[in-house]
Amino acid sequence: MSYLVGVTALWAFSFSLIGVYLSGQVDSYFAVMTRIILATLMFLPFLRPAALSWSSRLGLMAIGSVQLGVMYLFFYQSFLLLTVPEVLLFTIFTPLYITLIDDLLARRFSPRFLIVAMLAVIGAAIIRYDGVTSHYWLGFLVVQGANMSFALGQVGYRHLARSLPKDVAHRHLFGWFYLGALCLAVPAFWLLGDTAKLPATPLQWGILGWLGLVASGLGYFLWNKGACRVDAGTLAIMNNALIPAGLIVNLLIWNRDADLTRLGIGALILAGSLWLNARWAKRSGAATASLAATRG
Repeated sequence: MSYLVGVTALWAFSFSLIGVYLSGQVDSYFAVMTRIILATLMFLPFLRPAALSWSSRLGLMAIGSVQLGVMYLFFYQSFLLLTVPEVLLFTIFTPLYITLIDDLLARRFSPRFLIVAMLAVIGAAIIRYDGVTSHYWLGFLVVQGANMSFALGQVGYRHLARSLPKDVAHRHLFGWFYLGALCLAVPAFWLLGDTAKLPATPLQWGILGWLGLVASGLGYFLWNKGACRVDAGTLAIMNNALIPAGLIVNLLIWNRDADLTRLGIGALILAGSLWLNARWAKRSGAATASLAATRG
């Protein structure tokens, strides 16, 4: 849980940095490619190819290509179809995809995970809803593609991690994740990028460096590592905790307008969903232990 909380705080700054200093000024595909290249270079020295089978390597690369590569392709395309508030609004459905994909892979249905995920969506909607335009359905579907890619990557890593060698640290394996994302980021910039909109100032290059090494490199590593240590309900909720965190950072540092009442109500609902999920998990664990004791 501590990993997810820490990365949430980390990524809360990233949204404002991108919006203030990069958006509309630096080509988005170049920014994505640069971030993934830096993250890859960060983890290549730790990579131990002999520690994994080829199937596990390809599995990590596939997860990276989906969670970062495909997700970014959908995500940046959505800004051509929607306003920024609409994009933010439509990202709140990620928790639902996480719970449903996790249940699908585990061949089960967990109503409690779906309930707490829906609470997280409601809380985020209260914070973020600013109305939508009349022509947004295509944009909605594109954002859902991004949401599903991000959710599939998170859940996929949780499941794949169970089969990875227990005596090898995650940092020695995670380079494959970024190599997979790089396989999509480079062709995306080659085909869709605008070379006339490359970074022009040291500040922009510095922000890209921070986003690549810290937000993307360290951030996705710790987020996926944290995803392996919590249940699907907690992971789903934490995906929407970024919305109030990002608004708080933006309000305090860049003095942007935010509805504090809606922010407070939405944050309370998110916190309540975390509490409810933890309480249900505790009851479920107690019931399992009691049943085991009875049978013993």
